[in-house]
Amino acid sequence: MTQSPHLSTALDEETARAELYGLIAELFYAPPTPALLAQLRVAATQAPSAGGFLEEPWRTLVGTAREMDDTAIAHEHEALFGGVGKPEVYVYASHYLSGFLNEKPLVQLRHDLAALGLTRDTATMSETEDHVSYLMEVMRFLVAGDDVTVSNLTQQATFFAAHVQTWVLALSDALQANPRARFYADLAGLTRAFVSVETQGFDLLV
Repeated sequence: MTQSPHLSTALDEETARAELYGLIAELFYAPPTPALLAQLRVAATQAPSAGGFLEEPWRTLVGTAREMDDTAIAHEHEALFGGVGKPEVYVYASHYLSGFLNEKPLVQLRHDLAALGLTRDTATMSETEDHVSYLMEVMRFLVAGDDVTVSNLTQQATFFAAHVQTWVLALSDALQANPRARFYADLAGLTRAFVSVETQGFDLLV
């Protein structure tokens, strides 16, 4: 049985949403691998329909990836998010929501993750659950997971409103204002646009 054009388009859109959540998570979590950057540099930059809201920030990010080499992007990641002591830019929800790390927002997040049956694998991820990459990975799972009792629009909207929409734009502001950010300023621009699109989409569900 062939899928109807409408259903096929809907499935393609959900796949694209999940992939973009996953890409943002991977780029924020660690300096991107040469293989990931190679894929990014050859990515198409023209949307299927002209004028898409994400087209320009996506084209900008891909263009910057093509202009910078792997080492420069890795050094930028380390300069912004790494090092000893206070980083240039925090990537943790608690910092933006409470002004401190490991505070009440993280406690609430862990409660909500437990309700979804999710926990952090401490063997593979040393960061706390309120790291932007972890939250983007949770959203990817809620979009693309196989268990429809968990991975559904209702759960997506609830988690997004509580743990993404509340602070990721502030992270984007911080990156775009930082003079040391180039590739990651453009990633922030794409993230801002994507969060805005997702916010509008979830608002239509109300």
